[in-house]
Amino acid sequence: MNRRLAAAIVNGLLLALAVLSLFPLVWMLSVSFMQPGEASHFPPPLLPADPTLHNYRELFVRAGMGRYFANSLMVSIAVTLVSVLLNTMAGYAFAKLQFAGREKVFRSLLAVMVIPGQVAMMPLFLLLKQMGLVNTYAGAMVPGLAGVFGIFLVRQYARSIPDELLDAARIDGAGEWRIYWQVVLPVLKPILVTLAIFSFLGAWNDFMWPLIVLSDQSLQTLPVALASLSREHVQDNELMMAGSVVTVLPVLLLFLSLQRYYMQGLLVGSVKG
Repeated sequence: MNRRLAAAIVNGLLLALAVLSLFPLVWMLSVSFMQPGEASHFPPPLLPADPTLHNYRELFVRAGMGRYFANSLMVSIAVTLVSVLLNTMAGYAFAKLQFAGREKVFRSLLAVMVIPGQVAMMPLFLLLKQMGLVNTYAGAMVPGLAGVFGIFLVRQYARSIPDELLDAARIDGAGEWRIYWQVVLPVLKPILVTLAIFSFLGAWNDFMWPLIVLSDQSLQTLPVALASLSREHVQDNELMMAGSVVTVLPVLLLFLSLQRYYMQGLLVGSVKG
């Protein structure tokens, strides 16, 4: 009986925490369907009295959020694809390939993780300016193309690949590139999905770097455009909540659709790493 009571208390607390965590998201969605000014009433209503799509029409027809949504989607997908490729190649190399200074280089990369990313923004901006990449999509993508955390994540997982498997492929005459594409990548599938989710979330939610490197309004990403819109419509809570829904919905759907692979990558990586 005591076990059942303890389990009921724990489950009740977890349910209460889940409700508290989800309530802001649910209310954000509810407000996005309210009439202009309805959310400003006191006490604020929980549900819209007369649901409307007016706020979403304002976003995409008048504010041009469709363009910014497409910008964010293109940049995020490109960053995800390139970063997954580069990080897996580097992580596999540090885990399984022998080359001079491998451990020293890897330790140096780990040391870089303690340096805040904001410190490198100014030198990176000046470098991209010399290369002519300021105010371009390529310049907006550069910081997310390869990261120490992604390399570390793949390396820890790749260390669990048996050396005998790789040696057998070499004995059969497979080159290193063929081993990487046909042997290593299929084994790394769970961690690839995890890395892809991290990369997409990082690129999609990035605000500071696109704000710095993209001066042309037509090139702006969704977070930057939404911040600019909030300054123009500071009292329009319903419109801002609709913009927040548009910003949150893609990453939420991505996580839910890949949740099984994401959890598998984290759990297996923690056990084998």
